[in-house]
Amino acid sequence: MTVPSPDFVTLRGRRFALTDFGGPGDPVLALHGHFGRGRMYAPLAAALAPERRVIALDQRGHGLTGGGGPFTLDEYVADAAALLRELRLGPVPVVAHSTGAVGAYALAARHPDLVSALVVEDIGAVTDRPVVSHPVLDVSGWPTWAVDREKLRADIESRGIPDASYFLDSAERDPQTGGWRLLFEPSHMMASQQAMCGDFWDDWLGSSCPALLMRGEHSPLLPPDHAHEMVARRPNTRLREFAGCGHWIHDDAPRPYARAVRSFLSAV
Repeated sequence: MTVPSPDFVTLRGRRFALTDFGGPGDPVLALHGHFGRGRMYAPLAAALAPERRVIALDQRGHGLTGGGGPFTLDEYVADAAALLRELRLGPVPVVAHSTGAVGAYALAARHPDLVSALVVEDIGAVTDRPVVSHPVLDVSGWPTWAVDREKLRADIESRGIPDASYFLDSAERDPQTGGWRLLFEPSHMMASQQAMCGDFWDDWLGSSCPALLMRGEHSPLLPPDHAHEMVARRPNTRLREFAGCGHWIHDDAPRPYARAVRSFLSAV
């Protein structure tokens, strides 16, 4: 599908970008993870249309949203709550990936009037050691600009990234130089990753709305034992595991991912 041009809204004194995929359906809030941006939800929005209207936020420090930190769970949750109240939406389902999903389940715990259901893609209630062996991707010193997109890809992949496609979704042509630049600052991503390492059991267990927890078979961030414990401890929660997938289930298996989201939302 064609990705709509972003809209902009001022929340809590900061200018945020969001992608509203439109349509007549019931709204769904989508929250990306680190290094991402709202437009990554275009394939899901197409799969859910016309029954659902996906609204995807560029979170602070990401995409076309201005400003930097602070990068804390409290701030991410407050931003999402402010958006839903500004748009006069809620309760709505929230579909989220990675760190964005920590913000989603914390939003449900702290603002139950705003969230009717959760789709949590590949993140745990604990995001730090010893549950996660390597919780932070070291992007300090990463290139932020190159003469063209393929050079930027090569420079990122030279840092040990097998496939830089996910990160290049957050790159755009720089009108001032004609080259390509990342929309996130590596130093901001380091600060955010470090701030979002922790034990968030209270937030995971703090809501009772229906929840679908997704886990990639080869995920480094959500071990199987931890995923099963999350489901066992939180009522009204079920687990869907995706064979052959890693942390980015929506990229590794886009059609099964979209079918699972659609099926879950149709039942809540």
